[in-house]
Amino acid sequence: MNFKEPLIPATLTKRYKRFLSDVVLANGEEITAHCANPGAMLGLKEPGIKVWLSKSDNPKRKLAYSWELAEIHIHGKKALVGINTMHPNKLAFEAIETGKVPELGGYEEMRREVPYGKSSRIDILLSNNGHKLCYVEVKNVHLLRQKGLAEFPDSVTKRGAKHLEELSDMVADGHRAVMFYVIQRDDAAQFTIAADNDPVYFETFKKARKSGVEVIAYDCSLSITAIKLANRLELIAH
Repeated sequence: MNFKEPLIPATLTKRYKRFLSDVVLANGEEITAHCANPGAMLGLKEPGIKVWLSKSDNPKRKLAYSWELAEIHIHGKKALVGINTMHPNKLAFEAIETGKVPELGGYEEMRREVPYGKSSRIDILLSNNGHKLCYVEVKNVHLLRQKGLAEFPDSVTKRGAKHLEELSDMVADGHRAVMFYVIQRDDAAQFTIAADNDPVYFETFKKARKSGVEVIAYDCSLSITAIKLANRLELIAH
């Protein structure tokens, strides 16, 4: 996924009301940027950190700028972290379409946002004539507290637990179901579920795996010009 233009540097003043962030541009101008992330954003919203913004050319947008990346220093190194939760679906779709996710290769048709379950829409539906369907739910991951270990979720997610249950239902109906975690950072080697952040999600995750739901986690390579899906990470099960 390429950005239309290289991202613009700024300094974060504060993030508030879930979807708003005040920043200072390099020229000293203070603006409000859209923050497409409803989560807790643990470790990624401290005042003074460097952030990277995209700018829309749509004159009808209320906020022209969008916060895309956080540049942080953690465990002795600099890391770029993607905070825009709108990107993982596109990142996963592009990677599957171009054969970069062998675990999900070989399907003839890919569709997005297909209705299923209890008034839900599956992020990606893969299909072949005469074969069972493959339901792929995509989740954004940006939490990393221990060195090299990415975690999900960063806060309580009832919606996420619901999706796990619905994927389990698809397996029971004879289909394939995959929970795909897209880690928008490149400083992790392993992935796990943050049970302390949402015990209900953790228990639902364990039940879903036992029911046959598959789990895939990939990290990303990030720059101010593009974000690309990169490497599959090891799942650390509790």
